[in-house]
Amino acid sequence: MINLFNTHIASLSIHRVGNKSKNEPILLSDDVYKMDDEITPLLKEYFLKPFRDKEENYFQFVNEADLEFHELFTCATQIFDNPESVHQQSKKITQHLYDQSTHQLIKSGEVYVAYLENLQIDNEKVNAVGIFKSELKQDFLQFSEQENQINAHLQQGVSLSKLDKGCIIFNVKKEEGYKVLSVDSNRYDTRYWLEAFLGVEAFEDDNFYTKKYLKFCQDFAKDVVLPAEDKKEEVLFMNRAVNHFAINDTFNEGNFMNDVISNPDLIPEFNHYKSETAPKYKIEDLTTFPIANTAVTAARKKIKNVINLDTNVQIKLDFINPESADKFVEKGWDEEKQMYYYLVYFNKEQKS
Repeated sequence: MINLFNTHIASLSIHRVGNKSKNEPILLSDDVYKMDDEITPLLKEYFLKPFRDKEENYFQFVNEADLEFHELFTCATQIFDNPESVHQQSKKITQHLYDQSTHQLIKSGEVYVAYLENLQIDNEKVNAVGIFKSELKQDFLQFSEQENQINAHLQQGVSLSKLDKGCIIFNVKKEEGYKVLSVDSNRYDTRYWLEAFLGVEAFEDDNFYTKKYLKFCQDFAKDVVLPAEDKKEEVLFMNRAVNHFAINDTFNEGNFMNDVISNPDLIPEFNHYKSETAPKYKIEDLTTFPIANTAVTAARKKIKNVINLDTNVQIKLDFINPESADKFVEKGWDEEKQMYYYLVYFNKEQKS
């Protein structure tokens, strides 16, 4: 969990990179940007708002040989060890970004490298390095007055309502490659930002394991529970799975199977499915881990609890009270109509 409310921009350097393959130039500023009380809060909101609104999926720097050969890891370490070096390191960071800007779709833009103080991550106050890039320009009108006449001038600039690309490198977990958050609003060059420039992989923490295990459960429900039983049981399985995660602080696979798998015949199917697909989710040897509540909340929002019927009828099951579906919803077969049906019991209709 992060808190960016009290974040302070201690230093900011602004450079510009073009597309190297098109022989567009790079411009490295000689000095740090001199901030003022008017523009600083606007830039802070521009930089940090996407991270407040985004699910916290952390990354970490990786290198096949050693992290000391990772360009951004080295630059970040130099800054954390000596914050006075941030402007010099910002030039190296921008040059590294320029060297990766070789695909024809990559757009030129401004690069902002900030040294950030007073961030909170997992209830710990830390500093961080922020790297942001603005790419898309918007037209706007600038007006001037001349005697009794107003003139309009068409100009281009950066809209502060949407950051194109950005990352925050938190000064934690250095040995694992730091914890890194990334945003990318433009999907046409994702590999360029995450892989070529940042050189990161998913950070395998509690949030990662919780999310991956729930995704594994979701696919098991779709691939095994649904064919073996029906849509209602698929929905109820995921309902029980999410609720199990929600009410426990620590995951234990044995307890999970006892609580969630209502049909004993599906237990060997569950074990077989995991052995076959575990590498895909990186949960091969995962049987216990601390549960991340933020990942459970995010998963609950994404999981569908609706049964869609081919008669244009929808049945929505309650994730908060799953026992209602077990008690009051029955599935059957009508011989006369040669159709399946759902029988729903209730005392009275609720007002909307």
